[in-house]
Amino acid sequence: MLAKYYRSFKNDLDQRGIIFSFSGYMSEGILYSLGAALRQKMALEDTNVGTVKKVFSVFVEQAQNIIRYSADKVGDRTSSELSSGMVTIGTEGGRFFIVCANVVLAVDEPKLRERLECLQKMDKDEIKAYYKEQLREAPEEQSRGATIGLIEIARRASEPIEFDFDRISDETFFFCMKVSI
Repeated sequence: MLAKYYRSFKNDLDQRGIIFSFSGYMSEGILYSLGAALRQKMALEDTNVGTVKKVFSVFVEQAQNIIRYSADKVGDRTSSELSSGMVTIGTEGGRFFIVCANVVLAVDEPKLRERLECLQKMDKDEIKAYYKEQLREAPEEQSRGATIGLIEIARRASEPIEFDFDRISDETFFFCMKVSI
């Protein structure tokens, strides 16, 4: 029964075009290892170098957002901390997609939603100009890089970023973002 269940799970992932998926606690070390495996997989498939760079860059930005902003953490920031989330990479319609998901605090949801909705409405030229403008601005007080990171992701995307929030409790949401390359 065990093998049958996990074979079915694997077949479902394969049918959805998933080539790479990680769910669990992440750290910079895990990010580095997953990134190396992703690059190797894409190189073995002779993926266009420009596409590899975009997919890898978006993967790293999304994984770093999980590491920095996931509300589901163990450990503490001063010594050793792991952040929970998931990153999935696959193909559909001849394009790669990268999906990240993690728990976010309800107090952070409105600002994150606003930033993503703003980026969704911009075309490539507007995103480029916005990026240059944000580089000149001082970082927000409690930012750990996500302002520029989200713009970086939007710059590399071939379509507007898709995202959604699912309320877990009064204090948290499950956040999911999909980027197509």
